[in-house]
Amino acid sequence: MARVIKQVEDNIVNSIIGEGSEFKGEFTINGLLRIDGKFKGTIETDGKVLIGKSGEANTDIKARVVVIGGAVRGNIFALERVIMLSTGQMYGNIITPSLVMEDGVFFDGNCVINKKPETENS
Repeated sequence: MARVIKQVEDNIVNSIIGEGSEFKGEFTINGLLRIDGKFKGTIETDGKVLIGKSGEANTDIKARVVVIGGAVRGNIFALERVIMLSTGQMYGNIITPSLVMEDGVFFDGNCVINKKPETENS
């Protein structure tokens, strides 16, 4: 039941920086942030960050899941996964337990795949 609720929450957009818009600063949110415009600053969320095809982000991102369809310049720390779509461009470093890259991605940086810590069964 909790997994179904989390999947529904992942699809609810909490905040949007729309195409043609520009935002500078620190973004701390709960839920999903979608960037289709330009963003410069830092992003921190326990949810998902989606950079759309027209999105440009000059930022460091801390999130559970990051999906890159546009251009990102900065570093990404994802607790669960990073997904790079075929239109994605990444200039920076990624630290995550899981990385998915479609054919056609541009990636200039380093990546560290860090396994999730194993939990002890009591």
